Amino acid sequence: MSQWKQIQQLEVGLLEHVDYLYNDNFPMDVRQGLADWIEGQDWETAERNESMAAMLFTNLLGQLERSCAQEPNFLQRHNLKIIHQQLQMRYNTNPGLIARVISTCLREERRILSTACMQQQGPLENSIPNSVTLEKQKNMDNRVAIIRSSVQLMDQAVKYIEDMQDEFDLRYKTLQSRDPAEKTTERMKEEVIRLQEMLNRLDFKRKEILSKMGDVIKEVDSLVTCDLHPELLEWRRRQQVSIIGGPLLTGLDLLQNWFTGTAHSLFQIKRQLDKLGELVVKVTYEGDPIPLQTPNMAETVRCLVYLVIKSSFVVEVQPCMPTHPQRSLIIKTGVQFTTKVRLLVKLPEVDYQLKVKTTFDKDLPPGRLNRQFFILTNSTKAMDVEDSANGCLSVEFRHLQLKEKKYINGAKGNEGLLSVTEELHSLSFEAHFMVLGLAIDLETTSLPLVVISNVSQLPAGWASVMWYNLLTDEPRNLGYFGNPPRASWSQLSEVLSWQFSSFAGRGLNPDQLLMLGEKLLGPGKTSGDIQVSWSKFSKENIPGKAFSFWIWLESILELIKKHLLPVWNDNYIMGFVSKEKERALLKGKEGGTFLLRFSESHLGGITFTWVEQADNGESNFTSVEPYTKSRLIALPFADILRNYKVISEGLVTDNPLKFLYPNIPKDEAFSRYYNSPQSKVHPYLSANLIPISELPSNGSVPLTHCSSPEPPMSPGVFQMLHQQLCFDTMSPPYSE
Repeated sequence: MSQWKQIQQLEVGLLEHVDYLYNDNFPMDVRQGLADWIEGQDWETAERNESMAAMLFTNLLGQLERSCAQEPNFLQRHNLKIIHQQLQMRYNTNPGLIARVISTCLREERRILSTACMQQQGPLENSIPNSVTLEKQKNMDNRVAIIRSSVQLMDQAVKYIEDMQDEFDLRYKTLQSRDPAEKTTERMKEEVIRLQEMLNRLDFKRKEILSKMGDVIKEVDSLVTCDLHPELLEWRRRQQVSIIGGPLLTGLDLLQNWFTGTAHSLFQIKRQLDKLGELVVKVTYEGDPIPLQTPNMAETVRCLVYLVIKSSFVVEVQPCMPTHPQRSLIIKTGVQFTTKVRLLVKLPEVDYQLKVKTTFDKDLPPGRLNRQFFILTNSTKAMDVEDSANGCLSVEFRHLQLKEKKYINGAKGNEGLLSVTEELHSLSFEAHFMVLGLAIDLETTSLPLVVISNVSQLPAGWASVMWYNLLTDEPRNLGYFGNPPRASWSQLSEVLSWQFSSFAGRGLNPDQLLMLGEKLLGPGKTSGDIQVSWSKFSKENIPGKAFSFWIWLESILELIKKHLLPVWNDNYIMGFVSKEKERALLKGKEGGTFLLRFSESHLGGITFTWVEQADNGESNFTSVEPYTKSRLIALPFADILRNYKVISEGLVTDNPLKFLYPNIPKDEAFSRYYNSPQSKVHPYLSANLIPISELPSNGSVPLTHCSSPEPPMSPGVFQMLHQQLCFDTMSPPYSE
């Protein structure tokens, strides 16, 4: 079943997450109409390959044209033509961008499907809102709309007061221009009384509008303090969790609507206060409420405008190297990285460009860090209105690059206190501009970064990024790893599952997490509240091994991503299971039943164990030495399972692998992954790369792999095998 068909079968709550993925940048109509073709392309590679991205974009437009021509519905055909034009205009000069957009959508779809398979959320995910709930969204929309409506009504009220004052001013000046002798007449006295009544009504209306303004300003203050600011903090926390593989990040467009609506209401109130100030110049009187009340109101409005705009300056896309799109916040020196900042308030047009300047490790005291860096490329760029439905003001830095500063006599800062991957840095963004006569200094910072000088440091760097964003919501605690806190196993296990769902497409089930917990903490020590130290997770070697728990797990992730992805996503790899449980599961099963698990003794290795039933009723188990990436590059894993042979007493036996646990015929499970079908009718003897192992004559375990076929195989058989088969030979006996 295609990924898109699986998506359509999700429950309504998860479909809302899918809905957030698609907008004008990549309409859902295209995803629906070209579902199979889209899923068949390698968009992830195209992100990093401009020529491939251009080719895929051209093919996408061609596919869309054909779909449009075949569409019988006139309205849908019209919509597809418009979408075709919009995509062409938007991505014609930057096809790599649409490759990134589609790759992200497909990856997030897999993550959502994985979440659905897990059936329940973990404690960390439950503690953080995945998205703005519909009820909360409606409440916020209503509050912003009510404020906007109130401000519009105040506009009408100010206009009414202006008209009333103009009439009063005209009558008053007319009365003043009359002959002084007429002022004592009865008619003149009546006119004075009418003017006084008008002045009283004017005074009443001025007090009324000021009272209403005061109420609206208090409502805006409450909205900003009690709702907008907490929502922004929640979004930032969701961004942290999303970066380390958690639920899809949503809600920024909603925040922009609320921030913009609030800011525009404040702009309008400020204009109304300015207008009232102009009215006072024409007409004022003793006890006039305008000069008494408007200065404080104007100051409050200015403070709120400053607060709203300043807090709306956010890092929408955290720094990330395009070569490692799923490893944000890790930067390698000399390698370009990208980041994007956004202003959540749509500003009135300004008469100059709003320029954003980036600074690395701003305001850090000398000696605070072992290493110091500077931005090698242009660090200043102008913000622009995005060509999208939201029309936000943003700027994307696509070609930033870091270089380490040289030190005289090799002198550095606090060298030796922290490792390279525990040393945290930050990227700051600054902008200055005027709006409605108010000078505003904008500043925001990225989440803490890890800077590496060699790609081999990437796994350890990612461990630091995970640990920081799992356990703290502090935006810039660069000394965090001086004394890192512990994580509970319930928190950590959830994040580990996220690594597999985001990086490999399918998360871990409770049994797999239990095995990992026992490997890290020991048998029976995986209760949810048990604490795990940073050192035990990423720095200390596993007992008897030359690598840490995290390095072992990261090597498995890399193995899945590069060599086992389809098999893993189809849930054919049990993966994390102890040898004891493995034998308990296979015991009593039909001979030739096998299961797949990851090696505990090798970095990035996968092995399989099968069971044979002896005549006396006992179950015999045989395990093969793990296959690592060096072997899987030469021979795909599915072909290994198809062609696997064993030498027993000098003879090459049939493939012992018959059924994938619990009872799935091997070819039924894996035939779709075979490189080429085995033909039964062929004029030539086929040459195949055959994985082969030697079983000791006593049938004992562990299984050994022969370095070459040896007697008692007959010379004729030996010669025939060497001519027709290429043996995949393995190294010394295996023991896990």
